[in-house]
Amino acid sequence: MRAPVDLLLKSVIVVIFVVLVACVSWQVISRYILGTPSTVTDELARFLFMWLALIGGAYTLGLKRHLAIDLLTQRLRGRRRSLSEGFVLFAIAGFAALVMVKGGGQLVLKTVASGQVTPALQIPMGFVYGAIPFAGAIILFYCAIFAFDLWRYGPSDPEADAAPVGGPLD
Repeated sequence: MRAPVDLLLKSVIVVIFVVLVACVSWQVISRYILGTPSTVTDELARFLFMWLALIGGAYTLGLKRHLAIDLLTQRLRGRRRSLSEGFVLFAIAGFAALVMVKGGGQLVLKTVASGQVTPALQIPMGFVYGAIPFAGAIILFYCAIFAFDLWRYGPSDPEADAAPVGGPLD
């Protein structure tokens, strides 16, 4: 079940990145060559970058390539390592559930209800802020998978975690 989600997220990230690069390139061309900066691509690039950062962060968590301070966990073995990994997963899931999904969802609903739209594109700001609960839901999905794996297979193997992995979008 995880592989299709990984593939979908990878594809979405690539598409967002390509569109973002096109927007920024057009912004540079229109500003410095044509002398009339495009407000639409400027705004779109900002919003796409938000979505890219949040979805990319959730995807990175799913690949277990996120930034982590795991000095203590790496030194632990057996049950203590399982407890430490479980606590970290609980903390990540708690943040994703409370701050990103619940808080971000409330932000989206309030913004949509207020009727606020973006200045240049005239799209509801709720769609822009929708990246927050969306990424939070992805993080919760990965946390559930990792918690199930921890429960079923025990703590992760420290040597396997340190093994090099393929390219940046594997």
